[in-house]
Amino acid sequence: MKYLLSIRGFFLFIIYLSLLKANSNFLARIIKIEGRVNIKRMGKEYFDEKAKLGLAISNGDEIKVGANSFCAVMYLDDKSIVKIRENSNFGFMDTQNTRTIDLKYGILLNNVKSKVEGRVFRIQTPVSVASVKGTKFAVLSSQSGVDQFIGKEGLFEVLNIISGETVSVRGGQKAVSNSSGSLIQAPASPKEYPNDPEIEEYEEIKKEKEQESIKETKNNNNIDLNSDSDNDSKDFDQMQEELDNDLDEFEEITTFDEDEYDDSLSNDKGPSPKPFAMGLGIGSATIDGVLYNQLALRPEINIGKIGIGLDLILYIDNEGNIRNDEWEISNDPSLLLDKILYIKYGQKTDQKWIKYGSIEAMTLGYGGLMNNYSNMMEFPSVRRVGINAGFNIGPVGGEVFVSNLKDISRGGTISGLRFSYTVSKTFPLSIGINYVVDANMFSSLKDKDEDSFPDIFDDFPDDSTLWNDTDGDGWPDPGHGDSISDSLVDIDADNDNIIDKDEDPDSLALKAIPFSLRDNVALTNGLSFDVGYPILKSKVLNLIVYAEYNSLIFPSITTSDSSFIRPKRSGTGISIPGIRSTFFNIVNISLEYRIINGSYIPQFFDQAYDLNRVITSTLDDGSTSISTKDMSVFKEYNDSTSSSGFFGSAGLSLFELVNFSVSYANMKAQQTELKSFFALLNLNTDNIPKISSAMGYYQRNNDDNPFDFENPTKNTIMGYRIGYEISKGVSLIWDFRQFYRDNGTGKLDPIKQTTIETSFNF
Repeated sequence: MKYLLSIRGFFLFIIYLSLLKANSNFLARIIKIEGRVNIKRMGKEYFDEKAKLGLAISNGDEIKVGANSFCAVMYLDDKSIVKIRENSNFGFMDTQNTRTIDLKYGILLNNVKSKVEGRVFRIQTPVSVASVKGTKFAVLSSQSGVDQFIGKEGLFEVLNIISGETVSVRGGQKAVSNSSGSLIQAPASPKEYPNDPEIEEYEEIKKEKEQESIKETKNNNNIDLNSDSDNDSKDFDQMQEELDNDLDEFEEITTFDEDEYDDSLSNDKGPSPKPFAMGLGIGSATIDGVLYNQLALRPEINIGKIGIGLDLILYIDNEGNIRNDEWEISNDPSLLLDKILYIKYGQKTDQKWIKYGSIEAMTLGYGGLMNNYSNMMEFPSVRRVGINAGFNIGPVGGEVFVSNLKDISRGGTISGLRFSYTVSKTFPLSIGINYVVDANMFSSLKDKDEDSFPDIFDDFPDDSTLWNDTDGDGWPDPGHGDSISDSLVDIDADNDNIIDKDEDPDSLALKAIPFSLRDNVALTNGLSFDVGYPILKSKVLNLIVYAEYNSLIFPSITTSDSSFIRPKRSGTGISIPGIRSTFFNIVNISLEYRIINGSYIPQFFDQAYDLNRVITSTLDDGSTSISTKDMSVFKEYNDSTSSSGFFGSAGLSLFELVNFSVSYANMKAQQTELKSFFALLNLNTDNIPKISSAMGYYQRNNDDNPFDFENPTKNTIMGYRIGYEISKGVSLIWDFRQFYRDNGTGKLDPIKQTTIETSFNF
């Protein structure tokens, strides 16, 4: 009983801190809005909150003002006002000694008071810093690296961060600072000062409140204008006190109420993409066992909600010859599809959206079936073209995806859907259903000549009439059919210096006919249900409790020649309870207790699924062996096997400087123990000179020992991405990825993919 009471007391204490913090860390409020204005809260990744009149702003929050829009913010302590013009992006950073507005780009008009003693007000851009103590001035910061500071009243100083030069600016003057280190002071004409939108609406409300308060006070107290001065002074003091209370009441009624916020209004998932960006890729790629130098041009175009990304690539061998396979469009018009990296309309938070091409980080529900799946793991050597679409209509949401349209002609591809429903805003219980199916796991085997024999087994992958060459001399073995003349058939296929027709047929050691994709289908499907409820939501702590039920079914398969046999399997998994929490938007923690019965593993469709969807090998007798992922994972399992264990993950975001996340799962059965480990490190490089991006990751799911780094398995994926900024808007991107694949003999070969790209952003 004491233990339960202590837990109850702990949660009450957390709730108390949440409420206390929620009412104490506000810096400012929004006092005027026009058009499209969105907020990104501290620790969040996207501008996913729509601004409202009276919305409270906290330390670390950011505001983005769209085209033809306007926003005004007033600090609560000194009543300083910042007016934000269209196409602007900035954040709030307060410390004990400084009050900083971090302006990424845009136009700000500032009316800074000087009431907060000992604190310097600063406007900081990527190039300059302006320090002020009570003045009116404007800042115009362009994304090209040029800043203008125009004074209207008072005095302030401007520092160029590059050169360290400083100038003073008074009313009627300006300072121009740029990314090359130049800083000059010059006269400013009144026409140069940006148009100053007034705050009529806020001022009118204040005026009305004052008049109503005075009128009400007169009526209630029956003020006699002929009374003596003492009574007049007393009545005036009372009127002033009531007026102050009324103004406080105005601030209270404009307070943002999270419970009444409509998430459907928040359609801006992240900053608006740039109209045009260009990536230049220089690197190497291995295709069909041949190493090529690659030169890729990857333009991206964004017009409103429509986005288009292209991948125009050339492969050049060591002799300078250009590989033509990707550009024989007249013979194969479908090659045009490979030139499209993506075409999209809208974003996942919009009422409707669709994307054609790449699919990345696909997670359904709480990830029990599919988590972080991507169809780009083997890009550019293997190009998959998918479709992802969905809708959000009130409390109902839906999503559907197809992983690779090219696989459909080979028997089927991976596809899935999700539907979700939220009961109401007052009772935000969410219910979801997910379905994933791999219509034919064999379709991942590449068959370039479409003779039904996968290229990995086909000794003649470019000739649909040939497949086996036992001795590797370039002449086909006997048995390829009447279409092959005797003059083309190897007369000594096993290379024992005895003509095959003079040799005992039983003694011929020829390769067996390879596995064929014809009429062979390996189906896999999964179904899951989930339910979740946010039991606590505050500035300090967010807490969601959920449960998820998952099932996997693997139908039995036996080919006519018995070359492939897969037994029927099925299994279920339950995650209950599941808890996800966020502290101060800095620490994210997840914890699940999992119960598994039969042939089921969490996140069966994971990031590495396309890499180990089918596993192939050549046996000692020369025959080929093929197995699907389930046959490899569940070879020690049966449908009566059961296991249980914990899954936990933690993420840390330090002041938007470093994001680190790690997860670990340990599932124990009577004779089997499977473990999973994932780690990701991502640096916010905004404050790191010359580094535009820095990220690294490591994943190893459902292994005996995921920490045995010296002995990787087919479930191992690792990589990193580093960007070096050559100049403003131009970055050199180094992208490395490594995974492991069976080479056909039962041994794992590391597959390393490295690309070096020059990215241009306009």
